[in-house]
Parts: sequence; structure tokens; C-alpha cells
Amino acid sequence: MFELPEVETVRRELERDIIGRKVKGAEAQSMKVLRRYRMRKSFLSKLIGNKIVAVQRVGLHITIALDNDSLLVVDLGSSGSLRRNTNKAEVDPATEVTIRFTQFGQLRLLDPIGTSEMFVVPKDDLAKELPGVQELGLDLVSEPIAWTTFGRNLLQNRTKLKTILTDPTFVVGIGDIYSDEILYHAGLRHSRMSDSLTSQEIRRLHRAVVSTLHEAIKYRGTSFPDREFVDPHGTPGDYADHLVVWGKDGELSPRSRLPIQKVKFRGAWTYFCQTQV
Repeated sequence: MFELPEVETVRRELERDIIGRKVKGAEAQSMKVLRRYRMRKSFLSKLIGNKIVAVQRVGLHITIALDNDSLLVVDLGSSGSLRRNTNKAEVDPATEVTIRFTQFGQLRLLDPIGTSEMFVVPKDDLAKELPGVQELGLDLVSEPIAWTTFGRNLLQNRTKLKTILTDPTFVVGIGDIYSDEILYHAGLRHSRMSDSLTSQEIRRLHRAVVSTLHEAIKYRGTSFPDREFVDPHGTPGDYADHLVVWGKDGELSPRSRLPIQKVKFRGAWTYFCQTQV
């Protein structure tokens, strides 16, 4: 799945580009990404004639606020891509939904696999449609918090560090890629118990979470051949060039000059340096 830096990159780009645009028309190629509807018209009719007034993020969902007090909700999944296109731009075969504005082109949802989703919901019903929203944990990009608050929440659990970092009820938007990078920068092992950390280690972990997420957003997310990510203008994220441990097994760690290790953890590979404790 895409993680917070990728989704936030898309949100920020759309916020700069589509607020104030009025929807002139919309089309859906199939029902692949409209799983909450029985007919395409039920979805499309909720968009036409409305103006976009805000672009926000709730967890890993992008919420595009319309001037009729409803939200266009987008879940990119692991294969979705929102693109800004001119009206005359060639249509990619992976295009599932096209939203046409009265001025300045279109917004298209591309998804060759179908893991993404789009739906429109009244603003006040979002929690009902996405019940997990009420259980979301800390969002350290949207709402910065002190390391002491982070630490209190951490110490209330007795869980392995990688498990709790990738738990959206503790902290939002971190998956396998960024959790490995965060733990490397914090100097902590993925299997370390969360309630065993000292105050200094909690401060390091908090700093590593914040700095890693912001650095990944700065480089517009991480893109790999088997999980390609591009921003709304089709530009791939560059953070893969700045990864230190994830996917680097066998390469020398910049910290220890020893080979980076990998082990299976919860059914997936975890990458780390032997200096992590």
C-alpha cells in the first residue's frame, strides 16, 4: 500500500491545483473503483455542478470537499494514481474515472489493478462510511505533537516496535518501507519492545518518525518498479534514492560498514543495521 508520504504528496499537489474548480462532467469506465455503487450514474451525479473548496487527508484517504457539503473520498490503495490532464491529453488505458472541470482540464483516476476506490459521501457521514477513521492514531505530519506525548502513548503498549509503528491506531500512514528507515535512524531494532525504551530512545524515535516522513514528502514519495508512484503530473517520487536500509540487504551500512541484514517479520522482509539495538 502507498504510505503517508505518497498520499500527502498527492494531497498537497491537488490542494494547489484544483481548489475553486467547478465540475462540468464526469465519466467512469467501469465499476472497478466504484464498489459502493450499483450504477455509475449514482456516483457521477453527485459530482457534476459542484465546486471544489478544499483538499484534505484523513489517514490515507484523500477527501476533496465540494460546495454542497459532501466529500469526494479517494483511497489510492496500492495501484491508484490521480492525474491532472488537459482535455486533449491521450487517455491512458488504465483510466477508470475522469472528472472534467469547466476550466483547466481534468482530474483522472488511473488504476490498472483496481485496488483504489472513489465515492461521494455527505461530510457528516464520513465516520459512518469509514469507521476506522475514529480509531486512527497520531498523524505527525498534520498535527505535530511533543515527544513526551508520543512517549506516553508508546509506553502504554507492550508491542514490538515495528508492529506498533505500522499500526494505524498508534500512528498514521507508516508501512514496511518507512518503518525500517525510521528504526534505522533511531538506532532501534524492529523486535525491541515498545515499553522498554529509555527517555533518550523515545526522543530519538520521535525525531526519526517526524524527520523521515517530512524528508520523504520533500522528495515526493517512494517509487519502485513493482510499486510505482507518481504525483498528479506523472513525476515519480525520488525518495528511493535516499533510502538507507530498505531493500539494501548485502550493501554496506553507512553507520557500521557491515552488510545490511534482512529477516522475515510478520511475513514480510525487514531490513536493519547491526548497530540497531
